[in-house]
Amino acid sequence: MSSNKKYWKSVEELENGSIVEALRNNEFVEEIPTDEFLGNADAMSSSSTSRRDFLKYVGFSTAAATLAACEGPVHKSIPYVLQPEQIIPGVADYYATSVFDGFDFANLLVKTREGRPIKIDNNTISGAKFAANARIHASILSLYDNMRLKAPKDGGKDSSWSAVNSKIKSSVAEAKAKGGQVVFLTNTLASPSTEKLIADFIAANPNAKHVVYDAVSSSAALDAFETVYGERALVDYDFSKASLIVSVGADFLGDWQGGGFDAGYAQGRIPKNGKMSRHFQLESNMTLSGAASDKRLPMTVANQKQALVQIYNVVTGSAVAVNLDAKLKAEVTKAAQQLKAAGSKGVLVSGIQDKNAQLLVLAINQVLASEAYTTVGTRQIRKGSDEKVAQLVADMKAGSVHTLIMSGVNPVYTLADSASFVEGLKKVKTSVALSLKEDETAAVATIAAPVPHYLEAWGDLVLTKGTYSLTQPTIRPLFDTKQFQDVLMSLNGLTGTYYDYLKAYSSNFIVGSTWNKVLHDGVFVGAPQTTSGGTADYASAASALAASKAANGLELVLYTKTGMGDGQQANNPWLQEFPDPITRVSWDNYVTVSNADATKLGLSNEIVANGGLNGSYATITTSAGAKLENVPVIVQPGQAVGTVGLALGYGRKAALKEEMQVGVNAYALYKGFDEVQSVELVKADGEHEFACVQGQKTLMGRGDIIKETTLEIFNTKDADVWNQTPKVSLNHKEVESTTVDLWESFDRSVGHHFNLSIDLNACTGCGACVIACHAENNVPVVGKSEVRRSRDMHWLRIDRYYSSEETFEGDNERKEGIAGLSSSLSTFNEMEKASDNPQVSFQPVMCQHCNHAPCETVCPVAATSHGRQGQNHMAYNRCVGTRYCANNCPYKVRRFNWFLYNKNSEFDYHMNDDLGRMVLNPDVNVRSRGVMEKCSMCIQMTQATILKAKREGREVVDGEFQTACSSACSSGAMIFGDVNDKESQVAKLAADERSYHLLEHVGTKPNVVYHVKVRNT
Repeated sequence: MSSNKKYWKSVEELENGSIVEALRNNEFVEEIPTDEFLGNADAMSSSSTSRRDFLKYVGFSTAAATLAACEGPVHKSIPYVLQPEQIIPGVADYYATSVFDGFDFANLLVKTREGRPIKIDNNTISGAKFAANARIHASILSLYDNMRLKAPKDGGKDSSWSAVNSKIKSSVAEAKAKGGQVVFLTNTLASPSTEKLIADFIAANPNAKHVVYDAVSSSAALDAFETVYGERALVDYDFSKASLIVSVGADFLGDWQGGGFDAGYAQGRIPKNGKMSRHFQLESNMTLSGAASDKRLPMTVANQKQALVQIYNVVTGSAVAVNLDAKLKAEVTKAAQQLKAAGSKGVLVSGIQDKNAQLLVLAINQVLASEAYTTVGTRQIRKGSDEKVAQLVADMKAGSVHTLIMSGVNPVYTLADSASFVEGLKKVKTSVALSLKEDETAAVATIAAPVPHYLEAWGDLVLTKGTYSLTQPTIRPLFDTKQFQDVLMSLNGLTGTYYDYLKAYSSNFIVGSTWNKVLHDGVFVGAPQTTSGGTADYASAASALAASKAANGLELVLYTKTGMGDGQQANNPWLQEFPDPITRVSWDNYVTVSNADATKLGLSNEIVANGGLNGSYATITTSAGAKLENVPVIVQPGQAVGTVGLALGYGRKAALKEEMQVGVNAYALYKGFDEVQSVELVKADGEHEFACVQGQKTLMGRGDIIKETTLEIFNTKDADVWNQTPKVSLNHKEVESTTVDLWESFDRSVGHHFNLSIDLNACTGCGACVIACHAENNVPVVGKSEVRRSRDMHWLRIDRYYSSEETFEGDNERKEGIAGLSSSLSTFNEMEKASDNPQVSFQPVMCQHCNHAPCETVCPVAATSHGRQGQNHMAYNRCVGTRYCANNCPYKVRRFNWFLYNKNSEFDYHMNDDLGRMVLNPDVNVRSRGVMEKCSMCIQMTQATILKAKREGREVVDGEFQTACSSACSSGAMIFGDVNDKESQVAKLAADERSYHLLEHVGTKPNVVYHVKVRNT
């Protein structure tokens, strides 16, 4: 491993301020706030309690905890009068279903208990590219959102479905008679049955049309693909087939083109037979894809366009003039030459919202004959047309639209010029918003009609050509809702139910299978369908792109955050409290600025005495005159100089609890559906308080945490060089730490012994595991102020580390030219700073379930103990809250319940209302105030698996054991299983030469195994 590499968590830590140093040496950020729950602090200081009395209380607590462990809990329940045959109390049922909400898609298994959906799992039949991301895992909580629209409203007053249906039919008939337009404004549907219903209506009503609107546009890529291939669709890339990946502004490990590329990418990133894929990333904001890359080139979007033309030049032999500085051009040319050399094993992707740029992407991949670029099974999840949406707004304002029926869209919130839309809406005779909530658009529409959550609905989806997925209800509708398809059937004069229509229509797609089979599996995979096409005038596209002008001033690059996405689930507390993988900030959006630009503009971040992160405010003004005031600022390492980033999806007010009304609405700056805007940033008064978790739970500098090496060293050196076993002193001799034991060993080969393997090469930091852990284990939400005080309750955290070399290649060249004091001062000032372009590593950390756990030996009431199967157990009813265990844990993974988060109005999240509590898992205790909690390695899941196999009279097969995090991990970074089964995947991974344990020299002997990160630099 490189000896001159430095790891750091933030710019503040890199600069090593006195406050940061003091906080690093504190075991806890703050002292126990006894005055919060015992009374006034002055009264406490005058307490007459003696040491003898204190010891009496400790003795009493020990006895009380022991007796409490012997008592059985009292439950009050109401049994079924006639229990459904398929429901067995205490046994989970699983239903296969699918979801597409216009932004996210997945094929799922839904876990239900006694008729309540409580958790989302991936449907392994359909493959990892259809796996759930963090937002889809969290969508189970949105089902139980108490702010949902519960019944139809007409003119803001309560109505009924019969009255609403009658009014819609009358309006449609009147529009036909008067020659007015009837417009369906929807998100991309990807539902062939729904599209058929709309097409049938339009065929019978020539005055009707369908406009597809995607809040976050992919129109440029769609337009380019349609030009070349004649179909409005997206390429479905297979990164597992690429040895070289070049991405120009495409965060394909994030939300680019719907995501789902993690698994294929991760396959190529695991070193096998001395080889692994190489990844170049050219981008402005620091993204998940940039964090995973081997070589990252931060640059403005204007330079990205020039770079794309230069890559086109190198690959195709063209000579279009580009405007890049010499150093950047050399770096881009180097990447392009390697891409050309890779041939069919290379692939290029781009997220630039420009049709000419997307045409060059198609051209380059065609010339390469890239295996990763395929038109077999194109993606059907984006169909929006920016041009048609703009025309609709113009028609509305002109009074041409008589009836507007909206489904799955919220243009009053997501359109940059929402004022024009609202103005046009006033001229529409009847506007109908079919929506889950009375959102910004439903609030101003004539009719607000509630639709069911996808877990309450029937439907079908074609996510990629050649596949057909079904959506089925897992619970009866909670409110008085109807599906959009029901409204369409009524308008088409069809009788019967949508279920009957869907069942009959599905026969067109499931040839060779049956309805029941596809309903059981959730997905039908048919014959591969190839989209064939021709070519386009690529040379003209390259010339036009090269001629594009750079922005005046700073470039604002709008993006979607991993947690919040496009903002549909803004009222979901799991997502609000989910820390962003890069900045590690929750409960906020903010403008990210490079260190260089922040210094020029007088913007800054600082860590204050209580460990909280504060930052400046800024006013953002676009060249078109749009303005956002008091936007919090994050100084982001790796942000391209001359650019700033801002996340969409925040700043909502309608149908949200007050605590969720956070951030600013970046859609207001999304003019012309272009994610790049020319802006001016001006520092504003005041300072923002962030809830940032990265500086918390520090491991206090205890040795190597992240281990990494290069592919060259990995292939040419012994493992002792790049994965050294720590040495300790024993009897005046230096020995390997694994040979030293402070405790008596015991035979762990009997029965099951569980290990969790985490491959740092495959982990992309997506956070699906964090949300899945929340759902499975009833982890509470504590809110922004508590997170800021280091009291977040996440059982699993994904630490993000920046790393940088102590010296840089470019610096060495500059040093040779130094002559005299003035020259040296100016040269050193110009040298590369560590925060300009650091490397990034993600490391999931949870309870390590140590075989020699330090927490177990210090608990005075034996609330934490060790099991024969390797788990470190918690007996919640024994715990008296001493926090000794947290103090003695070197990994800082234990969480203390400072308050009662369940049924407490101070924490008004899902655990505080009857509807929200329906998501709680009955197999896991809801912890009370004063109790310590942590990762249990999902013992309830392992025991259920063992009992199932026992009932069936068989052994547990490899892969059957799962935890919430391992089952949610689509990239395969987390593998769980029985290490005593020597043929199991986890046993083989534990024996791999890349495996190591966190803080191995401490001697805790964890059951969580990490794998050294290898970079192909």
